[in-house]
Amino acid sequence: MKVLKFGGKSLANGDGIQSVISILLNKINKKEELVVVVSARGNATDMLFDLLEKAKKGDAYKDDFESFKTYQVTPYPTIDFSKEFGFLEKIFEGVNLLGDYSPKIKDLVTSYGELMAGKLICTLLQEQKVNALYVDSRDLFKTDKVYGEATLLEEITEENTKKYFKTIDLAATVPVVTGFVGATLDGETTSTGNNGSNYSASMIAGYLNAEELENYTIVSGIYTANPNLVSNAQKIDHLSFKEANELANLGDNVLDAKAIIPLVQKNIALRIKNTFEPESPGTLINAEPTSKNGIKAISVQEDMALVSLEGRGLLGKVGIDARLFGALSKENVSVGIISQGSSERGISFVVNGKDAHKAKDALGNEFNLDFLSNDINKITITRGVAVVSILGNSLSSFNTSYTALVNNNISPLLINNTVTGNNVCLVIENKELRKAVNVMHGEIFGIAKKINVAVFGVGLVGGTLIKQVLESKENILKRRGIDLNVFAVANSKKVYFNAEGITTTWKQDLKEEGISYKGISEIVKYAQANHLGNLIAVDNSASSKMTENYIPLIENGFNLVSSNKIGNTKSLAYYKELRVALLQNRKQYLYETNVGAGLPLIDTIKLMHASGENITRIKGVFSGTLSYLFNNFSAKDVKFSEVLKEASDQGFTEPDPREDLNGNDVGRKLLILARELDLQNEFSDVEIHNLIPEHLRDGDTASFLSKLNELDPIYQEIKDNQKPNHVLRYIGDLHGDLASDKGVLEVKLVSVPNDSALGQVKGADSIFEIYTESYGDQPVVIQGAGAGAQVTARGVFGDIMRLTELEL
Repeated sequence: MKVLKFGGKSLANGDGIQSVISILLNKINKKEELVVVVSARGNATDMLFDLLEKAKKGDAYKDDFESFKTYQVTPYPTIDFSKEFGFLEKIFEGVNLLGDYSPKIKDLVTSYGELMAGKLICTLLQEQKVNALYVDSRDLFKTDKVYGEATLLEEITEENTKKYFKTIDLAATVPVVTGFVGATLDGETTSTGNNGSNYSASMIAGYLNAEELENYTIVSGIYTANPNLVSNAQKIDHLSFKEANELANLGDNVLDAKAIIPLVQKNIALRIKNTFEPESPGTLINAEPTSKNGIKAISVQEDMALVSLEGRGLLGKVGIDARLFGALSKENVSVGIISQGSSERGISFVVNGKDAHKAKDALGNEFNLDFLSNDINKITITRGVAVVSILGNSLSSFNTSYTALVNNNISPLLINNTVTGNNVCLVIENKELRKAVNVMHGEIFGIAKKINVAVFGVGLVGGTLIKQVLESKENILKRRGIDLNVFAVANSKKVYFNAEGITTTWKQDLKEEGISYKGISEIVKYAQANHLGNLIAVDNSASSKMTENYIPLIENGFNLVSSNKIGNTKSLAYYKELRVALLQNRKQYLYETNVGAGLPLIDTIKLMHASGENITRIKGVFSGTLSYLFNNFSAKDVKFSEVLKEASDQGFTEPDPREDLNGNDVGRKLLILARELDLQNEFSDVEIHNLIPEHLRDGDTASFLSKLNELDPIYQEIKDNQKPNHVLRYIGDLHGDLASDKGVLEVKLVSVPNDSALGQVKGADSIFEIYTESYGDQPVVIQGAGAGAQVTARGVFGDIMRLTELEL
């Protein structure tokens, strides 16, 4: 014989109640012996309580009562609930007249949710020719007179239940028992408190020595975390009673600790199943251990409050704890996590949110004289908190999860280890709950780490980067367990959001569904509203204004990746301020593509400098555009203007080539390298040879392009005056005493032997020579493609992937 218990959401109108009847008919057709226990349907208990409150306050309640009645009869309009509705109507009228009601009345009124649910299910089964028997649990379950949280009189209840079911042939009859509801020995209706229906079902299963208790809910079992909070939570197939009890005590919203006890005593298995997926095996809970390592899961108790008692008089004073808990006990306030400072000048504990003021008042009364003597300074309540409990995780193994929380700007208000040492509990603000649980779940269970990326600047480099990410997304998820999720793309005018990640239609989506981009605060608010963690902002713009957002982004939990050189070449004061913000907020800023596109230059210099290597000089061809220009001009018998026009036509230059020829880009790159060596240089310190004659520096682009031939005699003369077997190269050169505060930074056009490292550069390649004390006259040479959307985007992508390996 099995006991089947159905929760309120399972019995809700529509698919729920239809599925319940289908499950029962299927089992009945298989000749299974059943006892059915039902909760109130849908939100019936809450609706009845709200009606009581409205009647008490004198608010209009009759329309709501009509809605309640309509809901109850919807599955079977001809069912006769006139007696029940008539009785409730009289109660509400009386409460409305008196302006109050007692706990006894509350129990009586709210019991009707279960009473009508049992009657309805019984009637629906009878319509299907099933011999169903309605069982009012008040005839079986006898309790004390503590209304609202009655205690079962177990000996009498067990005797009643066994005696009653001896008269029933379960092979021919299906009893439908009301959960939650009991009665005093005088026949007054009581309730067994929250999750009372689960407790009723467990007691019946124990009394009748059932084979199994099947508890039908709206989830397919117990999960590693609440699926409503963590989308990739994993179902746990099996739990031991001990583990289930731990989860229940730590706040699991499916399990109830009190309801597990009768099953443990009689060794009766409990199976959690989904009403809407009855074929799923669900989670089996029995006496068998899972494994020697047990299981890990995260449970959450929401709508809690943190109460703190502070005062100098607490220091070393005996009996404070006893007084505190005694005062709370008198008010029937249950205490959760407790934390006491080593100085004993403060005690904090967690209570249910609805009990917060009751707790504060109780402590205020108890410590009234201590306030007058200033031994107690204050009692504070922090509302809007949740308790997150990690089962099977000790403090020693919690370090990675804690680091992940901190790196996502989540600061627990309180952390505690349970007595067994295998569970960690945290108190977290409700607004951070979803993000916190997802961050910890990913760390604990090694499930794909979701990295949420916002891309600013979707031109050639930005668009190429997004294409590369989308093409590689599945492979990276499979190989690395990293889920790259681009949740925002923005240009200077619009931003498009998709919390689940943009797709290959992002350009059209940005155009058609993008909203006006008014500032970085919109991206921050969206990330917060959607509880996104592991945040990376990618700047592919060339905008100085965008760099002003770097510190606000860092302060709001974003790591940075940038191909925009401006952020690292603004004033030295800003450069240092940015680094301080990164340090204070434990954030990362990667910008390998600032110099040399996708070449591993900056990282190499960082590592050499950090290891104590004394770098004495860095020089090279920093610009792929100017590399292409002078490589071709030096190697071919061709006019300078023709090579420049060819480079412009192929997209190697900026739309206005003067932005390349003025040398500022190379100057910025050289300054970035100088600052990597901790030099205190400003951009104004860079000596730049501007390749544009002074008379051509002003005016519009079209005017300049029409006068390109005026450059020919200038550069032809320079070319002709070289030594034999020499070629022209436009280089950056960092030298001087690089161990001092400032170096010498030069950007200039030079002539070098064609068989030298600089002279042998081809195409649009860049080359960098790094001279150090250890290597002497033989520099470390880094050479490769120094320009182009593909290599730059790939370099940015590389920085993103490097960030995923760090503790975001």
